Amino acid sequence: MRGLVIKSTGSSYLVRMDDGQLLECHIKGNFRIRGIRSTNPVAVGDYVIVESQKSKVERSSRLDTRISGENNTYWITDVEPRRNYIIRRSTNLSKESHIIAANLDQVALLVTINHPQTSTVFIDRFLATAEAYRVPALLIFNKTDLLNDDELLRLQELRELYESLGYQTLALSAISLHPSEIIPLLRGKTTLLSGNSGVGKSTLLNALFGREIARTGEISTAHNKGMHTTTFSEMYFLEMDNGQWTMDNGAVIDTPGIKGFGSIDMQREEISHYFREIFRVGAGCRFGNCSHTNEPGCAVLPAVERDEIALSRYESYLSLLSDCEEEKYR
Repeated sequence: MRGLVIKSTGSSYLVRMDDGQLLECHIKGNFRIRGIRSTNPVAVGDYVIVESQKSKVERSSRLDTRISGENNTYWITDVEPRRNYIIRRSTNLSKESHIIAANLDQVALLVTINHPQTSTVFIDRFLATAEAYRVPALLIFNKTDLLNDDELLRLQELRELYESLGYQTLALSAISLHPSEIIPLLRGKTTLLSGNSGVGKSTLLNALFGREIARTGEISTAHNKGMHTTTFSEMYFLEMDNGQWTMDNGAVIDTPGIKGFGSIDMQREEISHYFREIFRVGAGCRFGNCSHTNEPGCAVLPAVERDEIALSRYESYLSLLSDCEEEKYR
């Protein structure tokens, strides 16, 4: 039997089978995806093969006698090849990976200028990973209603920066969002919604679907950081006019908030490929294997000095180089 993983709690998986039924499934301890070392061998968005196994159970009756019966236990036995996925370095095991979601049409990274502040390093690391795995990316700036004049100016600067690189951006306030503002960007696609804790993913989902499907949380006033409210990954289907749930109309995958984004499976010489402007300017370097750090004839360093490449983007590039050199999570 074949199905789509629509929810992962870590210990079990909810799978929507091709015939529409929902099954709670488990994986065996020795289950591994071929060629991928991951803390979660099965991810939301995976298409999987499920087998059932009958197990005998006993329960007490009102007459205090044991009654034997059978239950079906469902096991995920295989995962179909993934079209793509978004992966990051596991925070607990620095050399292990964590697959955030699989088989995506796009990722929507939700960020905030303040309350809490999303760093440009985090944004660029996420975008570089999306580039590496060939997943189109959309940047959504949330909580615009909370920004002062200086922060609104910063918002405009960042939107202009990323739009100049070819990324689509959107600015909104999730608490007053009308679904028509964002649904056209999601319709007909499987979208991963990601971001730091506290940026308003749950509020956005509730506004998008017109009902409370995700629990919202507070921002720590001491550290201006978000606190986790989503504890597992889940796929939500956009609803058609006739009330039926279908992949054809699109789906959104909600995931727990991410505090940091450590890269994995990136080769040092390839990292510049994932920064569009560095890759373009780097074609003019004297040496084909230029790292854009201190080599003679580098075309990227002068471009940074002339502000043709944003300093924040170059610093993000250097941070990814550091990951490769030190093999540690940042």
